[in-house]
Amino acid sequence: MRIIVVGASGTIGSEICKALEHHDLIRAGRNGLDVSVDNTSPDSIKAMYEKIGKVDAVVNAAGGANFASVSELTPELNERGIESKLKGQINLVLLGLDYVNDGGSFTLTTGVMMDDPIRMGASAAMANGGVKAFVKAAAIEMPRGIRINSVSPTIVEESFSRLEKYFVGFTPVPASKVATFYRKSVEGAQTGQNYEIYH
Repeated sequence: MRIIVVGASGTIGSEICKALEHHDLIRAGRNGLDVSVDNTSPDSIKAMYEKIGKVDAVVNAAGGANFASVSELTPELNERGIESKLKGQINLVLLGLDYVNDGGSFTLTTGVMMDDPIRMGASAAMANGGVKAFVKAAAIEMPRGIRINSVSPTIVEESFSRLEKYFVGFTPVPASKVATFYRKSVEGAQTGQNYEIYH
């Protein structure tokens, strides 16, 4: 399969590339190894698809949100989660439909914070929950047999020392384990799923 991995150089993205290395991978991101893309810009997403052409799957492991308490969360700070984690991922689907082959797939990323809240995580949880709802609803009307799923990881071992103060009491998992669920989404047959890797 010919697969775009957006966020390929990140902690999870690099493990996704290892899990899917037997396919023809196109590694994308802000500093993409094969093609650059800014997922907050619809024009940049369009340019990426136009450059790459037809693919069998699009996998996204990119997208961020600001960590701030609700009392400090301004509309401006909240906008990062909306533009990057929420709209950025949805736009990869909306603008990519014509570039994904019949029977292909999209795999997006949510996260544990929407189900197991943490302090300063409201903005990220909002974006994650929006992506999950979009995937579930979009799955019933995706054209040409195209599937769509999301993967919801807990904090990964590789990032735990840096973010442990936010994830007190959480059990981190290896990014390589998370990556197997992206492979399940790409190579499997399910659609409308949110694969939760919380333990």
